[in-house]
Amino acid sequence: MDPLEHVPGSVPPPRRGVLFLIGAGGLLTVMAVETVSVIGRHAGSPLLGALELIQAAILVAACAAMVSATATDAHATVHLVVDRLSPPVRTALLRVGAALSALFFTALFAGSLWLAIDFWNAHEQSELLGIPFRPLRAIVTASAGAIAVLFLRRALRSTRP
Repeated sequence: MDPLEHVPGSVPPPRRGVLFLIGAGGLLTVMAVETVSVIGRHAGSPLLGALELIQAAILVAACAAMVSATATDAHATVHLVVDRLSPPVRTALLRVGAALSALFFTALFAGSLWLAIDFWNAHEQSELLGIPFRPLRAIVTASAGAIAVLFLRRALRSTRP
């Protein structure tokens, strides 16, 4: 077996794709804003709106991480029970788990879409910096939809290790 080959359920090798760069950019933004904020507080000139910037950057990083983890089958799993089952039962349970996950994320997608449509013209924004919520809602909705599709695809796969 190739040591760089990904085994489902194990930690996948690092990927340098678009999702990785988006998530890394979000985390680097959080670190930079917090660094400037702490230095500013100690220098007597606090960075107003730092929390709003950090919240937006974390949303982007978390959505990228969740889609990436789902796409690479890198979610945390407990193998204590599953590994002791026969292959047909294990396959069935993994499919049921993926189907339930797809159902859960479909519900999140539907709720996020509903909120996004309902508040699309509300011109919601953060208090200090005026960061618009519209693109953030779109990111959450798209991420939940992508994760639901990935889990559904996994549930319908014909073969599963």
